[in-house]
Amino acid sequence: MKKIILIIIDGLGDEKIPQLGSQTPLEKAITPHLDFLASQGTCGLVESWHQKGKKPTSEDCHLALFGYPPQKSNPGRGVLEALGVGMEILANDVCLRGNFATINEKNFKIIDRRAGRIEKTERLIESINNLEIKGIRFLIAKAFSHRIVVLMRGKGLSAQISDGDPKRVGVRPYLIKPLSQTKSAIFTANVLNQFLRKAHFILKDHPQNKKRKLPANYILVRGAGKFRKIKSFSQRYNLRSAFIAGGTLYKGIARYLGMKEIKVRGANGLPNTNLRGKILALKKNLKNYDFIFCHIKAPDNLAEDGNFLGKKRFIEKFDKSLKPLLGLKNCLVVITGDHSTCSLLKSHCGFPSPILVWGKEKDGVERFSEKDCKKGALGRFKQIKLMPKIIEMAKN
Repeated sequence: MKKIILIIIDGLGDEKIPQLGSQTPLEKAITPHLDFLASQGTCGLVESWHQKGKKPTSEDCHLALFGYPPQKSNPGRGVLEALGVGMEILANDVCLRGNFATINEKNFKIIDRRAGRIEKTERLIESINNLEIKGIRFLIAKAFSHRIVVLMRGKGLSAQISDGDPKRVGVRPYLIKPLSQTKSAIFTANVLNQFLRKAHFILKDHPQNKKRKLPANYILVRGAGKFRKIKSFSQRYNLRSAFIAGGTLYKGIARYLGMKEIKVRGANGLPNTNLRGKILALKKNLKNYDFIFCHIKAPDNLAEDGNFLGKKRFIEKFDKSLKPLLGLKNCLVVITGDHSTCSLLKSHCGFPSPILVWGKEKDGVERFSEKDCKKGALGRFKQIKLMPKIIEMAKN
């Protein structure tokens, strides 16, 4: 059986941009290495998994890509983020993803959901870490950039609570509400609201925020969950698996599935991530593993900021890093996205993601793009079908 490399370019697909001549960033990008792999492989379009009426999420899409139905296997974004930063999670802990955000002190409306994508948050975290309210300890850990993990530890907690992040600006953060009328859900929502108020009063007067145009004076939380055990990726597919990732969520998903980490210096989930180091590490570690997942985050962030030119340039930069993979033998290289991220909407969107599979047959597609992959032999298929397809293709 061939070795498998799965490279996920987060938010790869996009809408057609008028300023790019009605092309997507990928269609506009100059990508000779991706085009070569596409022309020597098999292509198609992948439909991202999503809940009815909602936009696709990164965690659901990745679980689906690995063949795990999200409705049965997703423990909550908070749990995956906590695993990603290396936090120990106890049985009764409730974990949430958090964003440092900027709110207007006068009307309490959100000005910026990411506080200007603040990166140096260590001192802010220190000021609110280990607060205790009604017997519940709040453990705060840094993720990357503006992101944090909020872990609630104590008795009587429930993950059945709503999100505080409205995912838009110009409105107030949502009050956390119980999603069931159980004593534990009501208690959890109440104590979390108290923590968020207390954290706000600490953050708004923090010396670091006095110097910032967009002070990180509030925490937007979402994705409450409790840890649960599932069958590991290696057990499920009988493949020795590993991962390379900079973003904490993607580390967390891989750890949740039992994959081993291949560490790469400078792999940080940002546009300046060490792309060449990731690709070289892929190549070097193939002898030790049957399946390696590599995550590339920046296109999603750039599109969410509306930076379609930056997304195009990053895709070109990624393409240049691929050269060391072109000489691989007895290996299947799969490149796709988890979901599309629309630069004009500045959010995840429902367009399918292009996919190429190199190392088996050729189907005559010449370029790697949404438009060209639409003509590929793989056709258009649902994300949950990816693993069965590539395992079958990897068989000699």
